[in-house]
Amino acid sequence: MLAVKGLNLGFEGSTMKTTLATLFFSFFLLAATAFAQNASTGTAVASGCGTVDIKFDVKTDRSRHHAAQPEPGKAVIYFVEDDTQFQSRPLPVTRIGLDGTWVGANHGNSYFYLTVDPGEHHLCANWQSFVGVGAHHQSAAAHFTAEAGRSYYFTVKNTWLREVMIMKIALEPLDSDEGQLLASRFAFSSSRAK
Repeated sequence: MLAVKGLNLGFEGSTMKTTLATLFFSFFLLAATAFAQNASTGTAVASGCGTVDIKFDVKTDRSRHHAAQPEPGKAVIYFVEDDTQFQSRPLPVTRIGLDGTWVGANHGNSYFYLTVDPGEHHLCANWQSFVGVGAHHQSAAAHFTAEAGRSYYFTVKNTWLREVMIMKIALEPLDSDEGQLLASRFAFSSSRAK
């Protein structure tokens, strides 16, 4: 019998193992059930992301390079997808979320822009489909505060390094000059929800 400082707990060797195994299995089952319930809601964890059920068809056009000036009382935000470090095919379709709603997508080295109201905004970038085994970082998030009359650039860096099997996505602010330069090299992206 197992005794702790003279206290008899009533567990014998095999009973103790059975009890611990049952507790471990119960904990695992409870955790798996909670995860499944959270995943089935379709809500992403980051506040900028939309629901998992929204998918996009994306078309890119290298012949035109669109640019926008902010409308009065608004700001413009550019999303530039950089796949130069993605060493696999096909390249991912990357959804972009703004304040909990998917607003568009990029594919390959491409960009799009939209206008936003001034104030704080939450952003999300997410690979819309399976990219590869071991791709643990399939989403990235950021936030920023928009000011009327300004333009903002964010890069979505998709990385897949074959030699070391690193697959990740990053969403980072860009200097406006660097953002304009990348956008001028990349295709303009237009997307629509399926």
